Amino acid sequence: MLAKSVPEVPEHAKVEGGFSYEPKWDGFRALISWDGTDVEIGSRGAKPLTRYFPELVAAFAELLPEPCLIDGEVVVARGAEGEQRLDWEALSQRIHPAASRVNMLAEETPAMFIAFDLLARGDRDLQDEPFSERRAQLEDLLGAVPHPVHVTRTTDDPDLARRWLAEFEGAGLDGVIAKPLAQPYAPNKRTMFKIKHARTADVVALGYRIHKSGEGVGSLLVGLYDDEGRLHGVGGVSAWTDKRRKELIDELAPLVERDADGEAVVGETDRSRFSASKDVSFVRLRPELVLEVRYDQLEGMRFRHTVQFDRWRPDRDARSCTFAQLETVTSYDLGDVLD
Repeated sequence: MLAKSVPEVPEHAKVEGGFSYEPKWDGFRALISWDGTDVEIGSRGAKPLTRYFPELVAAFAELLPEPCLIDGEVVVARGAEGEQRLDWEALSQRIHPAASRVNMLAEETPAMFIAFDLLARGDRDLQDEPFSERRAQLEDLLGAVPHPVHVTRTTDDPDLARRWLAEFEGAGLDGVIAKPLAQPYAPNKRTMFKIKHARTADVVALGYRIHKSGEGVGSLLVGLYDDEGRLHGVGGVSAWTDKRRKELIDELAPLVERDADGEAVVGETDRSRFSASKDVSFVRLRPELVLEVRYDQLEGMRFRHTVQFDRWRPDRDARSCTFAQLETVTSYDLGDVLD
């Protein structure tokens, strides 16, 4: 099941049977299969994750009371007790080709699993059951299972869900999910609703990547200045139409940095385990063009997800685009979310 974005927490009257509301966890979506002998951890895109989380494989084999198929999220928490929050960067580091590294990280940054749906229990297929029944079965199955397996909290109170949206971001969570109580499990269909923070920021265009088709701008790289005047890359803007991608090449041409021979200066962004085989080169731009973008949250010094173009800001000076403009999120202990 997938979720469609909506701007605010919906009221029960929006769907027949009303909603169950729950926190939106920021991790790897995973399906856990336990047949009583073997554990398999699969991603939403069907990529096997089993080898990257040996500590979870061991925990599932020991703790799950019977064969089952569970939908949930693999997350990593960091921080001192009472000050923990989700750490996306630590989680992403867990995807590594070397077995020795995988085992080391399993000890240094162990993952936990947040269960939020149950698709099968024993020989019983629950996918055609309404979510209210699947949730009851999930609580019955895992209610007494200890860490690192958790069942996400839920509420039927939309006002409490709105409070969670405001507070839980401080623990690294990603928003709120509203699930129709009367609906069956619907693979790959957007039957749920997700509510995330909507914020804007003025950023500086610092480069662009050519579209994979070879024509036009694929993504526009953007940055912000820190207190010491250093420009940091914070993310990228994409989703241009074919026509707009080609127009941007001409519009950005006067800002392209060029060497002594008049050739465009090319840079490279850092590679990650998710971009090891991708072209990370980009055409450098003089940091003069300002644009306003929409984003949901900041993770460290980067926007957590791809940001959306809102408008150009020719009235803004590039040097005024600093981290100081961004909303500061109040810290919230992850332990209080799990309780």
